[in-house]
Amino acid sequence: LSLLFVPRPKARGMEISMMKPLIILTGPTAVGKTALSVRLAKAVGGEIISADSMQVYRHMDIGSAKVTREEMDGVPHYLIDILEPAGEFNVAAFKKLASEAVQEIYAHGHLPIVVGGTGFYIQALLYDIDFTEQGEEREIREELERLGEERGAVFLHDMLAEIDPEAAMEIHANNRKRVIRAIEFYRQTGERISEHNKRERQKRSPYDFLYYVLTDDRKTLYERIDQRVDAMVEAGLVGEVEKLMEMGCTKEMVSMQGLGYKEILDYLQGNTSLDEAVTILKRDTRHFAKRQITWFKRERDVRWLNLEDFGRDREKVLEKMLQDIRETYGLETENHGNGCDV
Repeated sequence: LSLLFVPRPKARGMEISMMKPLIILTGPTAVGKTALSVRLAKAVGGEIISADSMQVYRHMDIGSAKVTREEMDGVPHYLIDILEPAGEFNVAAFKKLASEAVQEIYAHGHLPIVVGGTGFYIQALLYDIDFTEQGEEREIREELERLGEERGAVFLHDMLAEIDPEAAMEIHANNRKRVIRAIEFYRQTGERISEHNKRERQKRSPYDFLYYVLTDDRKTLYERIDQRVDAMVEAGLVGEVEKLMEMGCTKEMVSMQGLGYKEILDYLQGNTSLDEAVTILKRDTRHFAKRQITWFKRERDVRWLNLEDFGRDREKVLEKMLQDIRETYGLETENHGNGCDV
């Protein structure tokens, strides 16, 4: 990568901003963020930080649609393959590691580009959200964990919906750890965790950022999702999950709750046929994409890149981003060539 980025003061109205730049490129799953982000990084001298909750895990490549070495095309990537499947990764861990990566990239004289679809992770980094834990009360947590084992994830999620409907809308019932944490937070503090998060979101970002959401019309996006799932199965998703089972991975692990893994695990354990598992995976991935779009619609200072508006010409999308970067940061960009493969 060329050394094209040099932090500099920049006029914003009557103010002079000394905040350092940060690019966010996000959007629903399967929309085509990976290829576009690499093209962008090569054009501006950038390095990429993954904001994906699954690509952190080793041995989980196909189901997570993990960026390959070939796709990276020489662009440094951070927070990829840093954890074994038995480990737990959460927003607090992401914020710490991503913040460290941002500083490392600045030290290289390059531009950090955060890429991925986990909106909560992006929000945490962008607005420096505080995840200081309350003093742990094992009795509360153990009680909730026991209820989860005895009554199931839906029962816990219903409990959360009663005390904090907004949090229940944001946290999927299968994410038992976050559901328990939200109930625990309320019992410890008397405050809804959604209110706490809302207050944290009002913070001013320490970065001079450009926040892009790449999207497409629903029909086209859903077709891409179905094609991606079919490609994953053809590429060996079942064999990947079989190897994870041989390694001792179980459905209780956070990593195995990811889309593509829990469905195939159900098939391998005899709970569904392969056709049923694939159908469920496609359906749940479409639902996930819809939730992602809903999340990003609530975020501040977002710049939408609707592929329809560009005639689905990704070269034009890239040029729009480069134009914004030149105008916002006074940053020179390289000739980015022709074509933008997906």
